[in-house]
Amino acid sequence: MRVGLYPGTFDPVTNGHLDIIRRSCTLVDRLVIGVAINRDKGPLFSLEERVAMVEAECVPLGAEVGCEVVVHPFENLLIGCARDVGASVIIRGLRAVADFEYEFQMVGMNRSMDNSIETVFLMADAKNQAIASKLVKEIARLDGDVTKFVPAAVVNALHEKLRA
Repeated sequence: MRVGLYPGTFDPVTNGHLDIIRRSCTLVDRLVIGVAINRDKGPLFSLEERVAMVEAECVPLGAEVGCEVVVHPFENLLIGCARDVGASVIIRGLRAVADFEYEFQMVGMNRSMDNSIETVFLMADAKNQAIASKLVKEIARLDGDVTKFVPAAVVNALHEKLRA
């Protein structure tokens, strides 16, 4: 069984993430979505809320395309998480050249720690290239319309969180 790991903070999960997840499911038999705890980013949603949103959106998506999707919170090194879940490939989404520079460094470090785990980059679909969780949260905070960027349940979760 080919296992892939798609890591991220998913604060919140966006249509861009879902596009990469859907396409990743065609490359692996089991896709583990690693939800990073990453306290440094100061997430809007708690770990439990992010895991629940990702599960609600992604487990059915995997079933549609015939791929087992598992959501796995993690706080250790990415390469350690990949080992923990038995992943042979780490999947990363790229939106722009700036993403590539950071990811290029990350791949080098990961390969120096474990060269048996490959990294695969998927380019964001053109309609999703501008979507970033940080921007979605800012638009929602300022009462802008985020329905083009995130699933309906996430729109509702953003409204509830920001109005609380």
